[in-house]
Amino acid sequence: MMPIMPESTNQSESYPEVPLSILALDDDQDFREYIEGILSQDGHTVRTVSTPAGLYKEAEQHRPDVILLDIKMGINSGEQVLTEIRSRWPKQCVIVVTGYPSLDSMRETFKQDVFDYISKPFSLDDLRKALSQAAITFGLGQRPMDRLRSVLGRQIRLARTERGWTLRELSEVSSVSVSQLSSIERGTHLPSVESLIAISGALGATPSAWFGAAGF
Repeated sequence: MMPIMPESTNQSESYPEVPLSILALDDDQDFREYIEGILSQDGHTVRTVSTPAGLYKEAEQHRPDVILLDIKMGINSGEQVLTEIRSRWPKQCVIVVTGYPSLDSMRETFKQDVFDYISKPFSLDDLRKALSQAAITFGLGQRPMDRLRSVLGRQIRLARTERGWTLRELSEVSSVSVSQLSSIERGTHLPSVESLIAISGALGATPSAWFGAAGF
């Protein structure tokens, strides 16, 4: 039986409403119907499945922005499903939703780059917040060029911070101005081919990897 999910006792917080494509795997029919109804009302496109095979088939036909994955499903192991998802689609955003939370389970799922881990019962604000943060982090629900700007900016910022460089230090090595680098990292502007090559060369990275992270 689906755990009752209480509404927040406080006034609902406001999160950016970005329509997402969501695929949910759960063996509880009540939960599948509930999550489809609620998230559809929020403007998302929601598909639900009851078996791992159903999830793989649906994801192959149309990759979702987010997979909601139940970890404990009777004879089916959510951990094994997560391993298969990572094998097929390494960059797929996955949010674990489980009625049987444990520290060991949480540790194992985060080792496989799960974006968030939500325990049932949960408030709708918890789920909406997780989806909103996933949309921002992964650039989900955006037009392709918007997503590319967002992801390139994040990849460049991560590569720069890993080296411990300031924007000015990257500017000195790449010959791209600080103001231009700042707007690129914020996702405001898309770098030119020349700037992208200069930035990636300075950071010892490959533009193709950054484009791949954006789904291109």
